[in-house]
Amino acid sequence: MKLTTEEVRYVADLANMRLSEEEISHLSHDLGQILTYIEQLNELDTKQVAPMAQVLFDADETATLREDRPHASLSNDEALANAPVSGGGYYKVPRVIER
Repeated sequence: MKLTTEEVRYVADLANMRLSEEEISHLSHDLGQILTYIEQLNELDTKQVAPMAQVLFDADETATLREDRPHASLSNDEALANAPVSGGGYYKVPRVIER
């Protein structure tokens, strides 16, 4: 599937990414190959394949990888101790959405 440069620019804009013309050209090609591969996968007949709930080992649907044990959580001060900037009990981060 071939993606146009306008489609790549649109997706990059949604992700708030600034791309050079070279990067747009590269991504157009790479994303096109990924979508072509997905189209091939969609053509496979999976009607006889049972869905998998846990891919790591054979176990019940409710099996977990470790026992869930309660433990003390961090206090607010401990959680903020390594934050570069904090205030009012919260992390302070730079604004990323300017629209």
